[in-house]
This record gives sequence, C-alpha cells and structure tokens, in this order.
Amino acid sequence: MKLTRRVKDILANYESDNPGTKANLARILMEGKLGGTGKLVILPVDQGFEHGPARSFGPNDAGYDPHYHYQLAIDAGCNAYAAPLGSLEAGAGTFAGSIPLILKMNSANSLSTQKEAADQAVTASVQDALRIGASAIGFTIYPGSDCMYDQYEEFRELSKEAKSYGLATVLWSYPRGGAVTKDGELAIDVIGYAAHMAALLGAHIIKVKLPSATLEQPEAKKIYESKQIPIATQAERVKHIMQCTFNGRRIVVFSGGATKGEDAVFEDARAIRDGGGNGSIIGRNAFQRPREDALKLLDRIMKIYQGRE
Repeated sequence: MKLTRRVKDILANYESDNPGTKANLARILMEGKLGGTGKLVILPVDQGFEHGPARSFGPNDAGYDPHYHYQLAIDAGCNAYAAPLGSLEAGAGTFAGSIPLILKMNSANSLSTQKEAADQAVTASVQDALRIGASAIGFTIYPGSDCMYDQYEEFRELSKEAKSYGLATVLWSYPRGGAVTKDGELAIDVIGYAAHMAALLGAHIIKVKLPSATLEQPEAKKIYESKQIPIATQAERVKHIMQCTFNGRRIVVFSGGATKGEDAVFEDARAIRDGGGNGSIIGRNAFQRPREDALKLLDRIMKIYQGRE
C-alpha cells in the first residue's frame, strides 16, 4: 500500500501517535473508491441498538443479516464499516481483512428514560477490537449531558488502551441532555463546541451532525455576531466545524441522519466537500434502501467527493 501525498499530510497532523496507530489510520484512508484522496465514506450500522431491529431493518429485510452490511460496505467501496461487537463478530471470519472495521464500543437504546442524563453503556473491550481485527474503536459522548464527565473519563481510558495497541479512535460527539434544547442539539455553536471537545479528548476521527445556523449559547452568539463568523450556508458551517477541530488538523466526518430523499443526501455531500470536511458516515440512508439503490447512492456520494459531480 503506497500512501498518497494527501494521506501522508493527514497522518503528519497526528504527531504523538505510534506507527501502529498511523498504519491503521492509513488503512482506513487508503481503502475503497476514495482511497488516498483524504475523503471518507464510512458505513455505520449501530442503529439496531439505538432504535431496535424493526425500525432499523424493517424497511429493507436484508439488513437483519450482519453479512449484508459487510458486503454492502465492501461492494460500495467504503473506507470502513462500523458496528457493535455482535454484528462484527457475526461476519469477522468470512470477511477477515476485506475492509477496515471500527468496533463501536458503547451504545444506548430507545427504551431508556434517560433525558438530561443521556448516557451509553460500554458494550465491548479493546481486546475485542484486537481479536476481530478492527482498525479502530468507536465511542459516543453526549456533551451537555449530566453524565458527560463520566463519558469523558471512560473514553480517556479506552483511548489510552487502544492507542497503546496501535488502534485508532473514532469519537461520535452528539450534544444532548442537560440544558441543551432540541434545536440546540444542531446549533452551529454547540456542534462546533462538541467537535472541539472531541479533538481535545484525543480522537483521531471525529463524527458530528451537520449543524444548523441556529445559535444556542448567548455568550457564544455575541462572538459569532460581532466577529461576523460566516454560518449562513451549510458549506460555511462545515468550514467552521473544521476550524473548530484544530484548524483542520483532525479528520471530521458528518453523519447522514434519518432516511431522506436522495437530493438532500447529495446536497449534504456537496456542502461537506465545499466546506473542506473529510466526508460522510452514512447508515440508514444507505442500508434502509434496496441494495442496488444503496450502491448507486453511495457511488454518487463518492463521485461528489472526488469532484466528479
């Protein structure tokens, strides 16, 4: 695997990491149709935990089988496939070495009554990641939640262990709970804050939602308005998120969210590209569609990131 100049430049931003961790980051960055470009499309399938099997896989029955998601990610030319332990174990032998894996280490579920104290349970170990041949671990934090400090400490310990074995870390940073309003969960100042905290916690790859132009925090709003920080368009907001993650020194991918029309998915991808984001981590908008439709959708997203559309 010969690294491109773009990938070498990205790896150079991770100055403290050991060769093993950089090698695993390189495997993700060099995989699939976007390999070597610095752009990423990752397939995440952790929604079974979050929303339940029928809500997640009922729209496309093939999704009940974990092998389906492995094969979809491979055939689509994704950079990596992310899922909880059980799903990855179910295909680990069949697909060993076929695509970089991200072991999602913690999960919540929709049966919980937790709101202000939004939290997730740790459901796997770093040893599990090594055993199944994963390139990275994934973890979710809820900045704003009454449980966020415990989550930071959990990630600190898991991240320390993962890095010591040469694994990369992917951090889902989703503002939620506490005093964060529903609109505030997507506010540009709050998403920027969440992305910055993920960088401060030492994540290699940061996952956030695409932000709205809403400003949630009064003190932050004063700065955005007085300094006239551009946030009117989605591309401008993506650019600001990249600025919040060490001025673009960290890899940032944006979640696809709930299933929506193809035009909206492609519009999001163009905004991420034009704003300098690294790509998409897109689950339901892919695996809830029939296989051929999903492959066409993912292929077009990748073409957008390649600048071909």
